[in-house]
Amino acid sequence: MEKEEKEVQDTEKKENNKKADEIIELKKQIESQKVQIDETEDRLKRIAAEFDNYKKRSTKERDGLYNSLIADIVSNFLPILDNLEKAMEAETKDEEYKKGIELVLKQFKDVLAARGVTEIETVGKTFDPELHEAVSSIQDETKGEKEIVQEYRKGYMIGNKVIRHSMVIVAN
Repeated sequence: MEKEEKEVQDTEKKENNKKADEIIELKKQIESQKVQIDETEDRLKRIAAEFDNYKKRSTKERDGLYNSLIADIVSNFLPILDNLEKAMEAETKDEEYKKGIELVLKQFKDVLAARGVTEIETVGKTFDPELHEAVSSIQDETKGEKEIVQEYRKGYMIGNKVIRHSMVIVAN
């Protein structure tokens, strides 16, 4: 009986060892799968971040290209705008004619504004070589250093891109 009991105990020990080995093996598999999941999750996060950066870069490039195209087109129309402004300054006895020129000029400026084109501010501002082109300078003690006192030709920009520099006279 002792022999049988010992055999039963040995069998139980073997089964317990076998179950313990299976549990250990399953725990190893679980750990391995957790590592794989973590690696996959990390890879997915990196891919998502790369895609987000790609979208931002594409949007920035597209906006830059759009602004560049608009700037090229608008630069061809600026002499026409200059001439409309000169026509507004010209004296005429025909008020209806003057109103017509005024309306065309307003419409032209509204179209430019709708496309993000803005006039560069000049008179009373400090000279900035990025925005202004100095064609002359004068000495005037009543004005500040590098202060713009007169504008010869208006300058325009779209966003941060200069389409045409303002031609100005600078004091001091």
